[in-house]
Amino acid sequence: MAQRTTADETVSREELAEYFQQLSDAFADPDDVRVSVGNKTVGLNPPENVDLSVDVIERSTLLRGNREELEIELSWKSKSKST
Repeated sequence: MAQRTTADETVSREELAEYFQQLSDAFADPDDVRVSVGNKTVGLNPPENVDLSVDVIERSTLLRGNREELEIELSWKSKSKST
């Protein structure tokens, strides 16, 4: 069964940089990764290597103006937890 936790919000570029720094620090830690998603913290268990996908979309329309989108996706099979 899949469990999904999502949060959408608007943040400043400075807040975004801080979030990415916290995420970077979490992945650099050899222990489990703790990720803040809205008002919740989710514990993840990535292996040494993860799959990274980066997608950039640039749109230009006469009525809506220019719009840019950056998607960063990380995926992996969870490493086994020691008991």
